[in-house]
Amino acid sequence: MNIKINHIAKIEGHTGFMASVIQGDVKSARFEVQEGIRLIEGVLIGRHYLDMPTVAQRICGICPVVHNLTSIKALEAAMRVVVTEETKKLRTVMELGQLIHSHALHLFFLSLADFLDMDNDIQLIKEYPEETKKAIKIREYGMEIVRVIGGRVVHPLTNEVGGFKKAPDADELRKLVADSSEILKLSLELGEFFKGIKVPEFYRPTEYVCLDKSGGYAIYDGDVTSSAGFQIPVAEFENNFHELQKQTEVIKRVEHEGKSYMIGAIARINNNRTKLRPEAEKYLASLNWQFPDYNPFHNILSQMTEVIHCIEESAKLIKELLHSDLNQVVTKPYAIKEGIGVAAVEAPRGTLYYRVEVDGKGYIKNVNIITPTAQFLSNLEDDVADYLKEILDLGDKERERRLRSFVRAYDPCISCAVH
Repeated sequence: MNIKINHIAKIEGHTGFMASVIQGDVKSARFEVQEGIRLIEGVLIGRHYLDMPTVAQRICGICPVVHNLTSIKALEAAMRVVVTEETKKLRTVMELGQLIHSHALHLFFLSLADFLDMDNDIQLIKEYPEETKKAIKIREYGMEIVRVIGGRVVHPLTNEVGGFKKAPDADELRKLVADSSEILKLSLELGEFFKGIKVPEFYRPTEYVCLDKSGGYAIYDGDVTSSAGFQIPVAEFENNFHELQKQTEVIKRVEHEGKSYMIGAIARINNNRTKLRPEAEKYLASLNWQFPDYNPFHNILSQMTEVIHCIEESAKLIKELLHSDLNQVVTKPYAIKEGIGVAAVEAPRGTLYYRVEVDGKGYIKNVNIITPTAQFLSNLEDDVADYLKEILDLGDKERERRLRSFVRAYDPCISCAVH
């Protein structure tokens, strides 16, 4: 039996799916990326380093902030540019805003209908108008954080190597803090709603990988940590995780010790759950999960937990910034130096890695970008191959519906994968 899905809607980008099953044995399960390679890394080579954050953030319209931040961090590492603690905090708040608005979009508008047996979001909005309003308000809050700090929601303007072109307006930051209580309340209410959603009971052990740091839930920086029990500096990532390029594919895949692994919200929750902010920690405890948790459908509720955490954490950091000198985030003069820099930041869908080489005049000699979807695509295929065994006896339409919902729970970003 051959199973083919020509297009999977409600994910970022275009992909299809094919599987081959012989006498109940799943022989293959693979995704067909239906987008052309964009060669952004090649576009960047030979350009001045100041162009890189502007070009790199065009890789994705949903999560441009993380590409902007990671490229800047890599350039700073290459040229040994040191930024202030205030700058790090403000960048962290930007990325927290990115996670809030991306997760809220995926949670409610891209994946929820699957678990309510609804065919489309028009039906979802009609049946759950109040929940829809809450999801929109939460997402708008995340977008407002990015606008206040970055100058606009999509493809921010103010962030640059060394800091920011200008400090954000203090009154707008105070308003974000004032609004955070109401947004946190809405997120907890939406979280209760999601607790009532029944997701399939499917488990397959896998390795979880993400950033980790002492004293906090790692988003902006940290070392690479794994549920397998190791921890390495970000600079050693490419020595331990290996990219693969298949002749028939336009994306590179990544494996660790010859195996697939999982990243993203579910990985961060599994590895760093003890570092969540109080309300997020209480919400996660109310789910009564047993850890390690190997149900990929739980990525949905892991994202909901992170929304709560990010609202709490962003308000805390903004308050700290308001009690400091905001002008400390404004870029100070620095020297252009030749070097190689590596950086990583947690994107909504998992850890994003950049490696950049700059010459003595500030021109880019080499770039390597390793995106989240490229890392978890093989794990998704391994999961689907196992999941298919449990749904083979269903009718074609129901089996296809469940496969689509499985893929959407992973929240892939094909545009990033074909960068």
